[in-house]
Amino acid sequence: MPDLWQDAMDHAVTLARKSGEIVRGALQNDLKIMCKSSSVDLVTKTDQNVEQLIITSVKEKFPEHRAYAPVCFSFIGEESVAAGEPCVLTENPTWIVDPVDGTTNFVHGYPFVAISIGFAVNKMLEFGVVYSCIEDKMYTARKGKGAFCNGQPLQVSDQKEINQSIIATEFGSNRDPDAVDKIFSNMRKILCLPVHGIRGVGSAAINMCLVASGCVEAYYEIGIHCWDVAAAAVIVSEAGGVLMDVEGGPMDLMSRRVLAANNNIIGERIVKEIEAFSAVRDDAPVNPIK
Repeated sequence: MPDLWQDAMDHAVTLARKSGEIVRGALQNDLKIMCKSSSVDLVTKTDQNVEQLIITSVKEKFPEHRAYAPVCFSFIGEESVAAGEPCVLTENPTWIVDPVDGTTNFVHGYPFVAISIGFAVNKMLEFGVVYSCIEDKMYTARKGKGAFCNGQPLQVSDQKEINQSIIATEFGSNRDPDAVDKIFSNMRKILCLPVHGIRGVGSAAINMCLVASGCVEAYYEIGIHCWDVAAAAVIVSEAGGVLMDVEGGPMDLMSRRVLAANNNIIGERIVKEIEAFSAVRDDAPVNPIK
């Protein structure tokens, strides 16, 4: 029997590369910029076009009547959810798509923009593809088969001392003063542990791939969405890293909270410093994008 999930992953890589070409081309043209939940939560026609390309191509490549493995795929896409589609992870094989992770970067020409394609089966992540298209770095991983960047194996850092670590995080798009105060407070506490530094490239997927690459020891954020982290979560795990909630315990993909670390020692040390706050779950019955 053919390995349908490998076929799906191979197609995801092809689509990520094709989408990257669209994103790079759009950087040379005038961008039509729109807002979603606020003036800092941006979307462009490129986001929408790339997502439509991915979903349409998957449906054409893997029709339900395919003789060797009839499968009904589901989709969770950032722009589809913004347009009113449900954001529910079921047992169905599900493509979880962020067509342009780092839209604000994209709008400003800041060179960290990724196409993120995750895939889950029975609510468990099976593979992830993250294409940092300006850098031309293709990150890939499949459960149990390792993680790679442009075909080269990835391995997380072996650092166990927090005061010799670099930690990544982001400010996000939430401008509620209480949330912003907690974000700055958390950063201050972590910086003063001390750590070597705090970094962030403006893309959750790329930040997590940097953990997988061993460049930084951990990344945490509250307020991200499942499409931001699904693909990169597989890449971190397969590179030997760990995933958890910012208050400890296992990562919940729909919770909008994540901590990815090179090991439990670093991860749990960061958990001790974070004052967590809640975000509306991605799978909440009414799902405003905030």
